Amino acid sequence: MPRRTRKFIGAVVMVGFVLVYALIAMALAQARPIQNASALIQGIFYAALGIAWILPLMPLIKWMEKPDP
Repeated sequence: MPRRTRKFIGAVVMVGFVLVYALIAMALAQARPIQNASALIQGIFYAALGIAWILPLMPLIKWMEKPDP
């Protein structure tokens, strides 16, 4: 598969994943334990959620950037 096609497929998958991830993250952020936690805990939670989406997408990004044979 050409690199250009892989990048297109990867971009579509990434946008879909980030949309779903954002909805899940917003639902988790509205959970009662997080809302009742201290500001420090909330900040750590939000920072972790803000970075956590990268980990599942790393294999996809590596696949997209693989050179053409």
